[in-house]
Amino acid sequence: MGKRVAKEVSIAVADAVAQCRVDVISAYPITPMTHIVEHLAELVNNGELDAEYIAVESEHAAMSACIGAAAAGARTFTSTAAQGLMFMYELLFIASGFRLPIVMVVVNRALSAPISIWNDHGDVMTMRDAGWIQTFAENGQEAVDLLYHAYRVAEKTMIPVAVNLDGFIVSHVVEPVELLDQEQVDKYLPPLKMKYKLDPKKPITMGAIGVPEIYTEVKKAQDEALKASYRVILQAWKDFEKITGKRYQPIETYWMEDAEVALVLMGSLSETAMNAVDKLRDQGKKVGLIRIRLWRPFPLQEFIKAIGKVKALCVFDRAMSYGSTGGPVGIEVRSALYQSNKRPKVLNLIGALGGRDVTVEDFEEIFDRTYSFIKAKPRFTYEIYGAKE
Repeated sequence: MGKRVAKEVSIAVADAVAQCRVDVISAYPITPMTHIVEHLAELVNNGELDAEYIAVESEHAAMSACIGAAAAGARTFTSTAAQGLMFMYELLFIASGFRLPIVMVVVNRALSAPISIWNDHGDVMTMRDAGWIQTFAENGQEAVDLLYHAYRVAEKTMIPVAVNLDGFIVSHVVEPVELLDQEQVDKYLPPLKMKYKLDPKKPITMGAIGVPEIYTEVKKAQDEALKASYRVILQAWKDFEKITGKRYQPIETYWMEDAEVALVLMGSLSETAMNAVDKLRDQGKKVGLIRIRLWRPFPLQEFIKAIGKVKALCVFDRAMSYGSTGGPVGIEVRSALYQSNKRPKVLNLIGALGGRDVTVEDFEEIFDRTYSFIKAKPRFTYEIYGAKE
């Protein structure tokens, strides 16, 4: 294995990007992801990374440059957060529609207004239907590991990948992180070879008009390709396990073998929730945790299997779906349950918005509420957790 060092997670992610031998980095700084691209700029400037660094004038331009570079066959990288992701929004659909293997780290941050630089998942939930593969890291080590995995998957599926990590809570923390040896990275991630790319010697067309007679079929093919990427995602994690001994799965569980109630989460709060599970297990309460590692394509069968025989679920969303009947993850879970023969009750709490803290004690209280919800009349309900009257 590689050397284990203590460093800020953003710097470790940038070092992992460099190890992937990227050809083009295109980025516009925004809190809290700035350290990632600053460090990459430093590596390029010092001659430690042989790559083209494009200092663009906006996030829209950053994704545009990545699209152009990737279409020409270059291994590309960008990163953004919050309003920066919103400025990229138009291009996200072009990147996936063109089937370009772009990798982007989204350092999750709340959306304005009001202005907030703190963490929730409001930004990434806006791109859930943009046709990108999306994974969530819980800590710095996972952020680095999922970055390696992202390039492997993107280049085998020809679908862009977004790796999500919580702003400040993960991005700015200094913790021990183990990077792979360069030889291991090169073995796991061979040089990019695109079957179709922009080449004056072999001209092709990208972005031609989709008339009504073909548009539906193109979108159907894109959806099928995203669903088919699931097998590649799993195999890439298996190959990573062979190299590192670390196992990643689309849905990861904690104390779910005999759980009566369970909490569904993604991102860094999962580790806080684990502490609550341990405390309640010591008290004899059969609680468990389901962590969603892969958000798109959604791992339906694995999620249904993970539920086991729980009587009630609490889905803890970190983003709003205004005017809807729950949060984005809560709505997804209800859809998944409808496609199965399992019918646990679902309490959907939307919280930790704009960086508001959720403690171990809060999760203990949430588990107690989930137990109480077993005997409640409605099968589903949602509320904004912790909102003051």
